[in-house]
Amino acid sequence: MAETSATTGTGEPASRPRKSSWKYIGPGIVVAATGVGAGDLVATLIAGSKFGYTLMWAAVIGCVVKISLAEAAGRWHLATGRTLFDGWRSLGPWTTVYFAIYVVIWGFIYGATAMSSSALPIVALFPDGPGLKFWAIVTGLIGLAFVWFNRYAVFEKVMTVLIGIMFVVVVYVAARVVPDVGASFAGLLPVLPDGSLLYTLGLIGGVGGTITMAAYGYWVNAKGWSNSSWMKVMRLDNRVAYITTGVFVVAMLIVGAELLHASQVALTSGDRGLVDLGAVLEDRFGAGTAKLFLVGFFATSFSSLIGVWHGVSLMFADFVERFRAPAAPADPADPADPAVSEAQAGPAVTERQQRSLPFRAYLLWLTFPPMTLLWLDEPFGLVIAYGVLGAFFMPFLALTLIWLLNSPRTPREWRNGWVSNGMLALAGLLFVVLCVQQVRELPW
Repeated sequence: MAETSATTGTGEPASRPRKSSWKYIGPGIVVAATGVGAGDLVATLIAGSKFGYTLMWAAVIGCVVKISLAEAAGRWHLATGRTLFDGWRSLGPWTTVYFAIYVVIWGFIYGATAMSSSALPIVALFPDGPGLKFWAIVTGLIGLAFVWFNRYAVFEKVMTVLIGIMFVVVVYVAARVVPDVGASFAGLLPVLPDGSLLYTLGLIGGVGGTITMAAYGYWVNAKGWSNSSWMKVMRLDNRVAYITTGVFVVAMLIVGAELLHASQVALTSGDRGLVDLGAVLEDRFGAGTAKLFLVGFFATSFSSLIGVWHGVSLMFADFVERFRAPAAPADPADPADPAVSEAQAGPAVTERQQRSLPFRAYLLWLTFPPMTLLWLDEPFGLVIAYGVLGAFFMPFLALTLIWLLNSPRTPREWRNGWVSNGMLALAGLLFVVLCVQQVRELPW
């Protein structure tokens, strides 16, 4: 098909260069809403409660690092017309083996975690109603039905509403605790208090840094952005995503510093820490603020649930499709050929994949088998496998993006410059350190 006849999800010719415009924003909102989970917010709260505003600078660096990672994933999709898994596969069969094991084990454990996290605020809002297991199953089934029957456009609108709720609630709570503006700006100066190294690394690498960063390129294609004419739009979209994430992190640090640090209130680790915070807010500001916060907690958790249900299922569908097809050449002669873009990574392909058997099979895998973990303690060996594979994913993403975007697989004009290489190398090093630490902390 000639390039001039290609169209995007907006119905406009794909060949015309795009100007960055707010009206196109979408996939970035989805990745921000998905990447920030309840556990991430608790980790940020605990960092604020222990060190006040001192680690504010780490939150800012974390946003810059993840802007670079997501931009690289989106740039690969748009510049080459190939999906990220297609690129991984060109690096050798080891990537296929790793991803296959990872996506099966990760999905099994994450499904139970996401459903429990979404149920916790509902149980706190309605303590006299059904218990945690009931609400966890209900939220999982709602997420399944929503992703099964809706296409990307509806999914994006719902995610935008959920992140709007998250944004308003988190910023409102931060404003209610009256932040110390001077201390906030002082926290932008890099300082490492005693015992803060792991919290610092966690702030830089944790919030918004999950497999959903790899899914960003798939959402870019689902939006209808399928070639390099959308590059400026994608970059604006990506910056909006991680600036929004940065606002969440800073707001939760403020809450931790002002509400918990001075009074030395300790939170439960994990998602239940947000229920503890709800109780603290009720004591300080009344039931209305506490209930509003729990609504924001639900929006945070449920947006991550449906985001993973959609984004990782898309990745799995692409994985199965590429696995069945002949491997692409490692160094294609013309990776920027628009015919390649339309054939391999266009919006029509994404639409077809959302209706495919592998997409729906993985949706079912995320929903039903994990329900067994709501009654049983997670098997010891599974916990270890999940922890090891999960820890290795972000270094895998950062380092393979460096490999792909510095090779002839990527058109020369879209290969990494020194800034991109530096940021991706920094991300890779950071995630390797976090990986080693996470593996060391596993219950071997």
